[in-house]
Amino acid sequence: MKDDTKATYQERILKVLLHIQNNFYKPLSLEELASIACFSPYHFHRIFRGMVGETLAEHVRRLRLERAAQLLGQTRRSITDLAFEAGYETVESFTRAFKARFGMAPSAYKKANGLQAVSKLPDLGQKGELTMDVQIKEIPPRRMIFVRHIGPYHECGKAWEKLCLWAGPKGLLRPGVEFIGRCHDDPDITPAEKIRYDACITVDSDIETEGEIGIQTVGGGLYAMTTHYGSYAKLNETYAKSCGQWAPANHYEIRSLPSLEIYLNSPEDTPEDELLTDVYIPIEKQ
Repeated sequence: MKDDTKATYQERILKVLLHIQNNFYKPLSLEELASIACFSPYHFHRIFRGMVGETLAEHVRRLRLERAAQLLGQTRRSITDLAFEAGYETVESFTRAFKARFGMAPSAYKKANGLQAVSKLPDLGQKGELTMDVQIKEIPPRRMIFVRHIGPYHECGKAWEKLCLWAGPKGLLRPGVEFIGRCHDDPDITPAEKIRYDACITVDSDIETEGEIGIQTVGGGLYAMTTHYGSYAKLNETYAKSCGQWAPANHYEIRSLPSLEIYLNSPEDTPEDELLTDVYIPIEKQ
């Protein structure tokens, strides 16, 4: 496949992946998604599988199951509720699929990973066990150009390199631009090779994108923001504390949207222990 043809295919499939992740709880027909990509339904299925590594049904099913697992660990929603939301007609069929994916039933997973342990901690916010500087912020949607990275979070540097090499000559890396990571998946749930991460920079107006460079509207709504100090490798600790302790202790639910990471300095010229990252968790009041 020639480079320009490959870039066009990547751009078209990227639009489909964005549509799926924003609507994966809704019915998604092959014809609708093929139309978004401007492929015939017959060819689209083969192209999608070849470029994404999963069939359309496998991709949607995996996203739904992984999101259900996240919500089991982050909220008090019932297994029945999550089963129906994930598109299963019965709790039994959901349980079978969940067990096949995660090696245990949803009830066992919730007991091992959910909020039960947190709920046993008395007055978390009043006795000093939980010390987090968290700000509640209502943020507007932001228009961003981005490159999608598929794979372990620690390998996302290539996406940033592609984005900056494309944006730099166009004068888009000017002062005031925000560098934002959009984190779609929990590495404790999603296989490392399938983790989705968007390397994003803010733009003031619509930009003509191409190939692997996409454009999307990010954010909007209520977020809990806390600053992570130090290595990106330890960001999971901040997420665990924010989602598993702070949110339930303060009666917030985690919304079904990706978290955001705003990088306040660069690892290229900053010692690892001095890195600063504002972590935004999408929330709503219980």
